[in-house]
Amino acid sequence: MADTFRAIVANKDDDGYTSSVRQITLDDLSEGNVVVDVAYSTLNYKDGLAVTGKGKICESFPMVCGIDLAGTVATSDSGDFKPGDRVVLNGYGLSQNHSGGYAQKARVRADMLVKLPDSIDFSQAMAIGTAGYTAMLCVLAIERHGVAPGDGEILVTGAAGGVGSVAISILNKLGYTVVASTGRSSTHDYLKGLGARECIDRNELSEPGKPFQRPRWAGVVDTVGSSTLANALAQTKYGGCVAACGLAGGTDLPTTVLPFILRGVTLAGIDSVEAPMAARTEAWTRLATDLPMDALDAMSATVGLEKVLELAPEILKGQVRGRVIVDVNA
Repeated sequence: MADTFRAIVANKDDDGYTSSVRQITLDDLSEGNVVVDVAYSTLNYKDGLAVTGKGKICESFPMVCGIDLAGTVATSDSGDFKPGDRVVLNGYGLSQNHSGGYAQKARVRADMLVKLPDSIDFSQAMAIGTAGYTAMLCVLAIERHGVAPGDGEILVTGAAGGVGSVAISILNKLGYTVVASTGRSSTHDYLKGLGARECIDRNELSEPGKPFQRPRWAGVVDTVGSSTLANALAQTKYGGCVAACGLAGGTDLPTTVLPFILRGVTLAGIDSVEAPMAARTEAWTRLATDLPMDALDAMSATVGLEKVLELAPEILKGQVRGRVIVDVNA
């Protein structure tokens, strides 16, 4: 009999959509040329959508959920990896069209994997996860655009979430002045502890506003979209850069061309799912040096697989602070 291991599996049939912790085998996983002994995964907004079925994430069923994993190569038919290699995987269709990281084992293609920097352990890698890796992609976009620490304030929206928390920590270490936008006043001390100079209420940005407003931001990391992103664009200073990576507030963008043609503002779209390997490697290399690892402890909590089922609907309601590390073996 094939060895079994635990996984969170989503299924959809005539009885509806369900997710549960089940025993599965390697035969239940997607095809791939590398098998990974998974140590940790993590909980992102997209995971909440997949586990609850609130978003059309899984493209086939049954599907192992989890868009992230970190662990050790167990077997490999690829010359690029050997047993014992420490690896991390973010996105690339995990829990969409490829079985994901909420399992004790994963079978993936070698071209999905990044070798984990030596200075980052598995737990830290998943405290970072897709959220932190996306935050680093946003910071890199702002840097490439030439926005320097002395150019003015950087706005981070959805600041108490995973992307926001990591972005604040990185930007603060790099010397930027960070303003955090959040709807939870109870998180202000937490955000200032990560490095935010000031906290503002998200309602200042979430309501429809004028398409061209008093300039304030040299750069923006936006996880919200909709009116929040539109207002952020309208408030960005001449030549500033807005890195947009999320849709927690909606997929619409009620803005005009005015910020772009009158202030030369750049809207940089950030995709973490299909980002090329060069961008992934750069992001993880920079995370190893530019993210204060002690900040991860302040923003992270570790749970087992069963707890993910409880937290998935909460993250969709904005009730999960910081990062949730998932110990798939607990």
